[in-house]
Amino acid sequence: MIEIFPTAVPKDVNELAERANFARKFAKNFHIDADDGILTPLICWPYVAKGEFVDFDLSTTHGLETEVHLMVQDPREIGRRFARAGARAVFGHVETFRDVKDATETLDSWKEEGAREAGMAILLDTPLNVLDGMIPLCDFLCFMSSAQIGAQGAQFDPRVIDRIKATHERYLELQIEVDIGVSDKTIGDLAKAGATRFAAGSALAKAPDPKVAYENLMRLATV
Repeated sequence: MIEIFPTAVPKDVNELAERANFARKFAKNFHIDADDGILTPLICWPYVAKGEFVDFDLSTTHGLETEVHLMVQDPREIGRRFARAGARAVFGHVETFRDVKDATETLDSWKEEGAREAGMAILLDTPLNVLDGMIPLCDFLCFMSSAQIGAQGAQFDPRVIDRIKATHERYLELQIEVDIGVSDKTIGDLAKAGATRFAAGSALAKAPDPKVAYENLMRLATV
């Protein structure tokens, strides 16, 4: 099943509400980036300083199937809080886990707090062999398709296509997501490589008619 998640990189809860209201007009899914200022240079809600976050809830995303991308150095506790707040899916970066035991305990803790899905993301320049032993823990894996992370509008790097294809061929049942650079020019090739979940930022936010753009992306991804 193809799923497209309009994205938000909110600086505060008001911007989160604004982006959620935008997504509700045409989509049922929603993707939130949470950046801690350590793993990436960006600090965004619910973080207020490097590694420091405030209490929060997800009431502003009510009615949306929300996934949270933890672009943070220490994902366990904040992931638990997002799961407890009602996030459907929570995922952190494979680069932040010490080992398989740490990853297992972290992803299990998110499920225990209520997340229906727990997964990982992998940076573009991280070798795929770091996923050995990690994939069985994941409901899905998100590929970053740019070496530049922490901001919307980053440039798509086509190297990600071969990475997706190789992973899909090895793990046929694994759901594969793509974040960064998803557009009408890239989504078809990404879907053919094996991706079924897409976090779309600028392609929707900057479209003259976001609903039409969303429907076009869905059509192009259906291969």
